[in-house]
Amino acid sequence: MRFALPRTWRTRRRLAAGAAALALLAGGGVVTLATADSPAPVRRQDRVFSLPEAPGSAAKVRIDTSYFTSGGSAPRPAVLLAHGFGGSKDDMRAQAESLARSGYAVLTWSARGFGDSGGRIGLNSPDAEVADVSRLVDWLGRRPEVLRDGRDDPRVGVAGASYGGAISLLAAGYDRRVDAIVPAITWWDLGEALFPQGVFKKLWAGIFFSTGSRGATCGFTAELCAMYDRSAVAGRPDAATLQLLTRSSPSSVAGRIKVPTLVVQGQNDSLFPLDQGDAIARAVAANGAPVAVDWFSGGHDGGDQETSRIEARTTAWFDRWLKRDKAADTGPAFRVTRTGGVDTTDGRAVRRGADADAYPGLGGTRSRTVPLGGRAQTVANPAGGSPPAISAVPGVGALSQLSDLGQGLSLSLDFPGQRAAFDSAPLTSSLRLTGAATTRVTVGTDAPAGAVLFAKLYDVAPGGNETLPHQLVAPLRVAGDGTVSVRLPVVDHEFAAGHRLRLVLSTTDLGYASPVAAATYRVSLPAGAALTVPTDPGLATGQGALPAWVWLLPVGALALAAALLLTGRRRAGAVRQAPDPALADVPLEISGLSKRYHGAADRYAVRELSFRVERGQVLGLLGPNGAGKTTTMRMMMGLIRPDAGSIRVFGHAIRPGAPVLSRVGAFVEGAGFLPHLTGRANLELYWRATGRPAADAHVEEALEIAGLGEALERAVRTYSQGMRQRLAIAQAMLGLPDLLILDEPTNGLDPPQIREMRDVVRRYAAAGRTVLVSSHLLSEVEQSCTHLVVMDKGRLVAAGPVGEIAGGGQALFVGAPGMAAEQREAVAAKLSALPGVEAAEPADGGLLVRPGGMTVPELLSELLRLDVPVERVGPHRRLEDAFLTLIGGPA
Repeated sequence: MRFALPRTWRTRRRLAAGAAALALLAGGGVVTLATADSPAPVRRQDRVFSLPEAPGSAAKVRIDTSYFTSGGSAPRPAVLLAHGFGGSKDDMRAQAESLARSGYAVLTWSARGFGDSGGRIGLNSPDAEVADVSRLVDWLGRRPEVLRDGRDDPRVGVAGASYGGAISLLAAGYDRRVDAIVPAITWWDLGEALFPQGVFKKLWAGIFFSTGSRGATCGFTAELCAMYDRSAVAGRPDAATLQLLTRSSPSSVAGRIKVPTLVVQGQNDSLFPLDQGDAIARAVAANGAPVAVDWFSGGHDGGDQETSRIEARTTAWFDRWLKRDKAADTGPAFRVTRTGGVDTTDGRAVRRGADADAYPGLGGTRSRTVPLGGRAQTVANPAGGSPPAISAVPGVGALSQLSDLGQGLSLSLDFPGQRAAFDSAPLTSSLRLTGAATTRVTVGTDAPAGAVLFAKLYDVAPGGNETLPHQLVAPLRVAGDGTVSVRLPVVDHEFAAGHRLRLVLSTTDLGYASPVAAATYRVSLPAGAALTVPTDPGLATGQGALPAWVWLLPVGALALAAALLLTGRRRAGAVRQAPDPALADVPLEISGLSKRYHGAADRYAVRELSFRVERGQVLGLLGPNGAGKTTTMRMMMGLIRPDAGSIRVFGHAIRPGAPVLSRVGAFVEGAGFLPHLTGRANLELYWRATGRPAADAHVEEALEIAGLGEALERAVRTYSQGMRQRLAIAQAMLGLPDLLILDEPTNGLDPPQIREMRDVVRRYAAAGRTVLVSSHLLSEVEQSCTHLVVMDKGRLVAAGPVGEIAGGGQALFVGAPGMAAEQREAVAAKLSALPGVEAAEPADGGLLVRPGGMTVPELLSELLRLDVPVERVGPHRRLEDAFLTLIGGPA
């Protein structure tokens, strides 16, 4: 199922049989969806229903739906897929098509206030959104291709995440025709979710009410808009607020949810934490229905949503309880995703599932007592609750998973004077917490309204680095002086041996409302204070299958050893060289590089080439056709092996597949694109193939450079040569590599685009990166490059700053095309001997003169005296003439 962030919420309810009939406003077109690799096409029918705005109301509300089927007309179970808050039916299309191909009739819809549906958001009100779902079930019960268990009773399941997850639970509670549900990252008690311990979860509530607004108008019902206004001002709920939220809570129909339920809850979720899923599981199990619980790695705060796995498990769940397929593998009763280690092949975190035959609840199957110590501490609640501590911030909780990889990353922040901390002794053995740790603390306050504190359990490494698992915090409201119980956030986290557990009680938190009045609290531990840490030793962590190379490596090693012994030969350059620390900050150093033509003993494409490039330089690689430029660049990229010499990038020797190549971006001999995909899709596909995080791609910067505009969304086969060139340059710049290699980047670009590319190259290098450009446009090289390497016949001709190679800015070109070569040489020698002339040399079509004090009129007088047929005198086109001179061009 699709987990829309932060899109989430909705409801459903069974009205009496024979309630107001569905009025079909539009029978929508029928669309057939099929792809080359699909086993069968999927038919989609878009319909708009006109449903009562409220029970018994003559006013109507528009509900936009899509209906998906595949295969023949044989009856099959139906599935309702609900979207998340802020989303629409379109978010569920991919999953709907997949379920349709798996043998289900699937109906998606945009809930009230979202997509193309009308009405106002009612937070899954029984009289609104829940009633809408029951009427959609009515419609499914009349479809001939839908399997029925009785008259107007289709066999139907409901699945959805967050807002859609709540509607699945409420649908099961209000409509007995629902046969199985899969609620994900959703709420059980909305009052407790938004006001835990009576403390307002203001950050998340603000996000939702902003998302649900239409411009300056509140998009919710009038009751809900007023409720939010009251709560935002008071910072706590009143009786009317809790009563209103209870109506939208599955907990209000707890005893009526009696269908097989797969509870999917996210570990990175400060909106609807794991305890909401626990309440769902306990209630449904108490009703005697089958229940399975899945704690996956993502949630509203981000992270890996494990979409493919969750959707596959959802399908299996419906196969078992809707198709009644007893052979369907619905998975374990309890599963939790754990992170451990890094896959060395792609650098990604390794995630494995730990499962058990029974759900342990939040108290675990066993517990371990960890004593706490620390003096009594006085902490202050600042006036206005500012500055607040930082723990749970929507969208960043997933970053705490790096702690499981040994990174010790935590984005939490507690201000001195606002927190009390109590530590355990270093652990003598590792401890896996699965559930909610508990303890007791003593609180005293001078505030008439009592104290508000935020409890956190840190993992403290031996060096003192603190990590807050999943960035979660538990609010605590204390009415007056006394000792109270504290239940910490529900997590699955391993504390390593040698680490300490740290209980922190903070007076503020960015995600919650704190008392506005300044106050002082005294926090201490009662005698014998300790943490009770729930564990579940029965959770068995699955191990991935060993890759084939584990088994083949010994065989391959023996074969390689035999080959070496038999031949006694080793390929030149095959021996891996250790990194050179002295070159760690040098983008590129080439030393003694040589490459022979295939099958030739004495013909070289590149011969004894050596040069070095520093950070911030834009190096122009120049040379006539056949000079060896492209061969050199291909060796830089590890595409071909040199016969001799070395190439080092940031001190690392280059070889095919060298890891340091991830710091190099290249456009050499054109880029290959899939012609049927759009430009954007080609870039995204290329980056995914690197295995690096999407956030590292800097796609938007690259696209801004490419300047393709609307063409970016068109198939590449429609591109002109210039457009393909710009797309290739954008691809080379993905990830903003430290060393960028561009082979003829201006081919196919018009003059304005060439000027733009010149500016891009300069800006790119100005940020401390390095660019190597091969080009035939000498004027562009002269304007954009800081340094040059000139090659001819595979050898280095010159290397250095542009000014040194091209000559000083005072050089003059004397146009005298009628002079013979011998005459030019003779005149150049005479001019060089004159006072006021620094140097003179023959050039193509005339003379190149560098005055050393002589004025232009004086130079003209001397040229006429020497009988030089002067046609013109002007500034020297420095680089072009120097280049021709260096490579022995025609004189």
